[in-house]
Amino acid sequence: MKPGHTGLTHLIHSTRYSWKGLKAAFRNEAAFRQEVVIAAVLLPLAWWLADTSVTWLLLVGSLFLVLIVELLNSAVENVVDRIGTEHHELSGRAKDIGSAAVMLSLIMAGLTWGVLGWQKFFG
Repeated sequence: MKPGHTGLTHLIHSTRYSWKGLKAAFRNEAAFRQEVVIAAVLLPLAWWLADTSVTWLLLVGSLFLVLIVELLNSAVENVVDRIGTEHHELSGRAKDIGSAAVMLSLIMAGLTWGVLGWQKFFG
């Protein structure tokens, strides 16, 4: 934290940096844009599909989890690319692990929506 940036000042600066990060991800990361569009389509469906607040939270939370993991993966990729573009085993491993995390979050979201949707219509 910067000296003198406490309380409300810190909150304002942190919020500004967060919005800057979201805009940068949306502008520069195709996967993040695609996942935002999917989330924008599914979020209203969550209201219709959910019978309880817990169900709604699971549906919405799984979408946000995908976006969060994608942001972290993009951050890792950017840091690795900043270090250098030459092939290095550890750089490739870091990117692959980040990609795997995104894949697992997508599977979790798909399972969440699938199971809760199945219960709504066939359970």
